[in-house]
Amino acid sequence: MLLQDRVALITAGAGAGIGHAVAERFLEEGAQVVITDAHAKRTEETAAALGKQFNREVLGIGVDVTVRSQIEDAVAKTIEKFGRIDILFNNAGINKLEPIWKLSDETWDLVMNVCLRGTFWAIRAVVPHMMNQGKGAIVNMASAAGWLASSGGEAAYSAAKAGVMGLTRAASGELAGKGIRVNAIAPTVIYNQFLERIYPKQMFENAKKRNPMGRLGEPREVANLALFLASDLSSYITGEVISISGGSVVVP
Repeated sequence: MLLQDRVALITAGAGAGIGHAVAERFLEEGAQVVITDAHAKRTEETAAALGKQFNREVLGIGVDVTVRSQIEDAVAKTIEKFGRIDILFNNAGINKLEPIWKLSDETWDLVMNVCLRGTFWAIRAVVPHMMNQGKGAIVNMASAAGWLASSGGEAAYSAAKAGVMGLTRAASGELAGKGIRVNAIAPTVIYNQFLERIYPKQMFENAKKRNPMGRLGEPREVANLALFLASDLSSYITGEVISISGGSVVVP
């Protein structure tokens, strides 16, 4: 029970992918979990289902991470309910494929606001509480796209995720002396059905062929890494951006 009695706040935790898998993994290890998502009804339903699955109350809060007050309200409700926040898992993200010569201001702003600004706002909102506790762990979702050339209209997403990497490193330096660790996870393609609404099916087949393991990643595999970074198993690790790619992106 690596997270026994710890309180974890997870953004974008009500979907079919990484956020939901992380919520399950944290609950398995004893955490009290709060999930947020832009879809309020789905968030409540997912929280209720997780609570039933693990016989533990799971708090679900509708949050649009592009609205600062909603993030701050979720943090306040978490503190009111559980008295502390030990872990923040910043999972909220969005991608909309547009080649850079057609990339609209609206798409640029949307991707930046969800992926980068929302991550920053969540960090800023939880850090004072973690500082009062003298301990905390923040795990941000970056992406291997932050290292790579855009190959299909991902310029905004690549820039936003590179920003998450830089924010992670900067925050880790400022917070290490306060007992707060900040790390990021940078996956390649981690399959869930929702992604088929964004990417053509051929992209998934091409990613499999390029991968040394010959397959795509699974949300639970990312959740296992998130658990490691959120727990005391990684007590001397901060400021890192860790690739999870099946060997397709190896960073020196």
